[in-house]
Amino acid sequence: MKKLMLCTSLLVSALSFAQFNVQFDATRFGLVAGANYSGVRNAHNPSGKRLGFQGGLLAIIPTDYDNQFYLQPQVEYYQSGETSYSKKEGGNKSTKYYNNYISVPIFFKGYFSENETEFFGQLGPRFNFLIHQRVENPSRIGYGLGDGGFGKANSFNFAIAAGVGFSYKRKWEITLNYDLGLSNTYPKLKYYEVDARTGDPNSVKKKSEQAVTATLSYIFD
Repeated sequence: MKKLMLCTSLLVSALSFAQFNVQFDATRFGLVAGANYSGVRNAHNPSGKRLGFQGGLLAIIPTDYDNQFYLQPQVEYYQSGETSYSKKEGGNKSTKYYNNYISVPIFFKGYFSENETEFFGQLGPRFNFLIHQRVENPSRIGYGLGDGGFGKANSFNFAIAAGVGFSYKRKWEITLNYDLGLSNTYPKLKYYEVDARTGDPNSVKKKSEQAVTATLSYIFD
């Protein structure tokens, strides 16, 4: 995490001094796919993670004349969510929350040199639009999509994504990102009376999605 924060700081510093000159005529397109490991903070405690998939299209747009700084918007199918556990009737009951989005991250990307094979860092917002949600085996009444829908995810979520990666000849790229959710994934959940009975101080806090993602990209000429 410290290395990720250091690389992000270096990227922000470099972008602040870079001459910003967007060149849409030199835009290249590509494909991106990978896996993510997500959870929702302060929700359904104790909570576990969900292993999901993401994949879609990207565009890489130069913002300088030195082949070093780029704007990289993406459109992806993005799976997120969590697994919660509760003890019921002498055993453990597992509830799975599957939140699936059309996700639009917009990265400000900087390679550490002008070399074609080089490391890079990226930072930017991620906009998630919910297209489908499924709650499997809810542990309590009301924690699903019915009975008031206290487990229903917000239709829109916002996050800040930061990451580092390695590019091979500016065509094949491996990236590791951390997505820090800033919006409330389950806006109704904090009002549910069961939370008040648990005495958990986190029950009234914002429920934000977090994810670690690993992706492989191919950029066309």
